[in-house]
Amino acid sequence: MTARATARAAVGALAALALAGCSTGPSLETRSAITASPGDSHELAIGSAGFTESELLAQMYAALLAHAGYRTRVLTVGNRELYEPALEAGQIDVVPEYAATFADWLNAKNKGSRAAPVASPDLDPTMAVLRRLATARGLTVLTAGRAVDQNAFAVSAAYAREHRLRTLSDLGRAKLPVRLAAGDECVQRPFCAPGLKKRYGITITAIDPKGVGTTPAKQAVQNGQDQMVLTTSTDATLDRFGLVLLADDKKLQNADYVVPVVNRARAGGARPAAALNRLNTVLTTADLAHLNEQVDSWRRLPADVARTYLVSKGLLPKG
Repeated sequence: MTARATARAAVGALAALALAGCSTGPSLETRSAITASPGDSHELAIGSAGFTESELLAQMYAALLAHAGYRTRVLTVGNRELYEPALEAGQIDVVPEYAATFADWLNAKNKGSRAAPVASPDLDPTMAVLRRLATARGLTVLTAGRAVDQNAFAVSAAYAREHRLRTLSDLGRAKLPVRLAAGDECVQRPFCAPGLKKRYGITITAIDPKGVGTTPAKQAVQNGQDQMVLTTSTDATLDRFGLVLLADDKKLQNADYVVPVVNRARAGGARPAAALNRLNTVLTTADLAHLNEQVDSWRRLPADVARTYLVSKGLLPKG
């Protein structure tokens, strides 16, 4: 806990730097440095977006890189709007990302919030466009693993029974006003409020900014303050709050496979990639759900859960 507190204390300075000078990435004049040889820094900062799964992935990345001989630390940064510019600037060296979401986010960063989505439910074309967008910003996208975690929407089981809801299409046809517990960025992101309206005809009356799949967000739906919560398909605590997922029957969500993204100048070499790619051969979607459960329901620390998993899979030595 002391290490995590120290890391969180560093976020204030990191966020200030990101907001002050890195919000749009390197200028065109400085992007010539992208063509330089990939770097291999001895000390690497791994970014976490602050929700359970991101923390688990960041801790696994840190442990694997430490085993490969790097000095590592984990920094928790609240959202992509802060950690992506910091990643470009080299204040963060590695982050766990989700292929489709990150591709659309980078495209919107280039072309504006009204840009047409470039990701799809198919992984290969999504990865191709993601790598093109990331390379232009000095980032390298490593190989996607087996695990996929798509955004998902949950309602209370009682609400679902009352209105006969099993899918998001059912909710759209019901023409019910919906207050959605989610991150404040949901207002603009195409997979969230705009996508629910366009794909399903769901009317989102307000966004309750309680975060993605957080305990307060799920409690708000449990007690009826909100009608729906944005969470993830690997959320292992829904039963505890009396919540059920509504099926994404029209495939609003895209190929959100877990993928490491690195700052090319600091961690773009073969050695960091080899260390991180070891996780891709073993980590599955089911594994992620179980790891999330250990943190969210069993109250174990992400670093402990991450290390135990890596040892159990033979990726780290025992002891």
